[in-house]
Amino acid sequence: MEALRTDGRAGGWFPGGAAATLGADMAIVEGLSFSYVVHELPRDRLPLRRWRFELWHGARLEAAGWRTSERDALRALHKHGSRVAHRMFGLRPPADVPSGGGLRPGASVRVLHGGIAFALVPRALEAPGVLRAVRG
Repeated sequence: MEALRTDGRAGGWFPGGAAATLGADMAIVEGLSFSYVVHELPRDRLPLRRWRFELWHGARLEAAGWRTSERDALRALHKHGSRVAHRMFGLRPPADVPSGGGLRPGASVRVLHGGIAFALVPRALEAPGVLRAVRG
């Protein structure tokens, strides 16, 4: 271990000082993906239409809920996806809401929010029989 310096300069063990991390680009972790389900709930006692959303990471249900519009349900998927992805790495998600303009029901989309990149993939596409049926 190096002795403490008394001349006011930082120790030689830290290359470049604090400025080496402040201006540098953030590292982006690749390969993180979540599957999702969005479907309209049947009408019951409530006279309004509702869409249920589910966010899955593997076999684990990370978030679920319902919204009064399909657009709001897709926006909630972005928000919860970002929250879960940041939590996985021990980070706090940024205060701004991730843009949800690119997700359409049944489509895959890649989201970059706060230095974390993840993909939202429809859950039905992950079933092995679905791709086999498409190829013929």
